[in-house]
Amino acid sequence: MARVETIVFLSLVLDLFAFTIPLPLFPRLIEWYTLRETSDPSGFLSRTLQSVSFVRSLFYKSSAHSQRWDVVLLGGLMGSVFSTLQFFVSPKIGSLSDKYGRKRVLLVTMIGNIMSAIVWTQSTTFASYMLSRVIGGLSEGNVQLAIAILSDVSTPANRSKALAHVGIAFAICFCIGPPIGAYFASRPLPHSMDSWGPELNVYAAPAFLTLILLVAETVFLMLFLPETRGRGHTVDQGKEQPESPSTTPHATINGGASNGSPKLPRKFSVEQRIETLKSLRRLHFQFLGIFSGMEFTLTFLTFDLLDWNNKQNGMLIGSIGIISALLQGGYVRRATSKIGEGVMARRGVSSCAAGLFLLALLPRHVTMNPKLAIKLLQGGAVCLAFTSATVVNSLTALASLQCDEGGSDDVTGKPIEEHPQLAKGKALGQFRSSGQLGRAIGPLLACASYWTFGPSITYGVSGLAMLTISAGMKSIAAKKSS
Repeated sequence: MARVETIVFLSLVLDLFAFTIPLPLFPRLIEWYTLRETSDPSGFLSRTLQSVSFVRSLFYKSSAHSQRWDVVLLGGLMGSVFSTLQFFVSPKIGSLSDKYGRKRVLLVTMIGNIMSAIVWTQSTTFASYMLSRVIGGLSEGNVQLAIAILSDVSTPANRSKALAHVGIAFAICFCIGPPIGAYFASRPLPHSMDSWGPELNVYAAPAFLTLILLVAETVFLMLFLPETRGRGHTVDQGKEQPESPSTTPHATINGGASNGSPKLPRKFSVEQRIETLKSLRRLHFQFLGIFSGMEFTLTFLTFDLLDWNNKQNGMLIGSIGIISALLQGGYVRRATSKIGEGVMARRGVSSCAAGLFLLALLPRHVTMNPKLAIKLLQGGAVCLAFTSATVVNSLTALASLQCDEGGSDDVTGKPIEEHPQLAKGKALGQFRSSGQLGRAIGPLLACASYWTFGPSITYGVSGLAMLTISAGMKSIAAKKSS
């Protein structure tokens, strides 16, 4: 198990490193395409920007920074396209991995990612760049298949610790990927490799780095990753697995029996686990819809009120990633086995609500007490880092624990038949799909609210929504454990 965990973690670092490289480049990249295609008002980019400008004008009447906001919103729309495609394709990728094996499907998706990077290197028009994003959105399956693989090789007792590798990889790569992408973007290659070669994108250097990372990841997976589909876990005769809030495959949203409630039965019914999965998908969608909107508008806040530059924003986001990685590697991995995944997730959602309330107070103190405003921002960042370290990983572990674990019957020795809706790849693919839908919708709604009502109301209402989600998690948990 430890070997597979190490292989999956290293592959995730390569994959997410490649994924985060282009994140800070979107605004400048759009500006480059705008300069190239400005003479063609009927072109794809011109028509897209006109549509974005019209939508923005419905919510944000001021002409100040209007062109800049259009570019920023278009960058958000590009991210929404990726998330929307992931919403549609994630369940399919999961189902295929149940049928044909995790490794085989993962390698096929890697081919699509490599094709996306190749198209990016030569995308000299906005339409061709969007084609590379579409290919990437339809191909990206590393994260969800990594979760499925780690679930295959881990027991319910150590599931959360195994899946913590995913969160740690995210935190590390979101700290180092964007700055490295910006560094290579400042050193552009010639627009063509030679007199007869193809014309290259202005950011071909980070694109080639992305391509190299993806090829290295593919070779690494091909050589070292074993097939894990169908690998089950049996309990040694005469030994019982310890029952704790996080050890049973039917753990509920409150993390199992806690607060003096009686212990849960060894196995929940199929219907109960399916219902729990539905609840977790709904929570995943609601949480990421609000959280991703906050992520996207945070730079609006620092630009509008504090006049921060890209370097200062990068330091803010990087500090959140560093704190999140430290929390996941230390506190979260130890505490989850004691309090349960559901309790940990609920704490993360409550922390997010606290962070949003702090951000909502920031605008009124910017002019009166700038030092207090900075402290409010720092406090909000710490709360959001705790949220990043806890919620998605805990909800994912809970979703995994509802799935059929495979293996064989202890008495007959025959393989245990999976329920179609509890097959691990399909169920986790649907879970990820719900979160991607939230990521597609959240930034657009948050921008509309920010432009229409301002940051205080936007973050205040979002904080209240997070409190409502936290209360809903508690009520569902109480009902499940009764």
